Amino acid sequence: MTQPTRPILVIGSTGKTGSRIAAGLRAAGHPVRDGSRNAPIPFDWDDDTTWAASLDGVSAAYVSYFPDLAFPGASDRIAALSALARQMGVGRLVLLSGRGETHAEACEQIIRDSGVDFTLLRCAWFMQNFTEGYLRDPVIAGSIALPAGRVEEPMIDVDDIAEVAIAALTEPHHGGQLYEITGPEMLDFDKAAAILSQATGRTVTYTPITLEDFRTAMTAIAGSFVADVFTHVCEEALDGRNAWLGDGVQRALGRPPRSFAQVCARAAASGAWQEAA
Repeated sequence: MTQPTRPILVIGSTGKTGSRIAAGLRAAGHPVRDGSRNAPIPFDWDDDTTWAASLDGVSAAYVSYFPDLAFPGASDRIAALSALARQMGVGRLVLLSGRGETHAEACEQIIRDSGVDFTLLRCAWFMQNFTEGYLRDPVIAGSIALPAGRVEEPMIDVDDIAEVAIAALTEPHHGGQLYEITGPEMLDFDKAAAILSQATGRTVTYTPITLEDFRTAMTAIAGSFVADVFTHVCEEALDGRNAWLGDGVQRALGRPPRSFAQVCARAAASGAWQEAA
């Protein structure tokens, strides 16, 4: 699989992980096929007639399901895609998964049973949620509210995830591996807020809220269906079950993962929290 002449499909190539993976593969000289609705060969999770053309002739595929593996219908689509990938001779599927999520682990098992070589990336909470995701504006406003209590979470740099994915897509020895991908330290959200305060130069505080309050806030932003799904994900993933360190970055890349302080310092230097003029 090293330096393949066949393209590598990156499903979700416009997303947080996929955009970095596609860029990194191209920088390393690998041919890439973007997997998005607006790509030259479109890929749409909601239109399975687009899948065959996207998978045709690829050496491997990065599989990121939008909006989340917890959404109804995700496991059926993952099963259908993996069966088609096997039929079309795809060499490896690299699945983005989430730690402590029942539906995500069900999708992992579907990939395991597909008959296609695979690598599973079971990832912790993204550090970039605070720098370019839905918590960026609350950081700027100085107040983060989440249904996480005082639970500790080993947050992970999305750039680390991308580097592990690139290795899994291009190097043979990652086949059949499950990587628990976390950062190097346990952080509760009070500690995260303190690090954000230092990086941004403004006071950032964390307020624990109930799941119901979170659902209400999410409903106002995205509607009740999306709010219900993401509330369930938070209920599972932020109940303490993930309060331990994985070694996926170390095993896959032979180096430690980046710390939250490093990522926040880098984000501040790039102007991540600058308000629009």
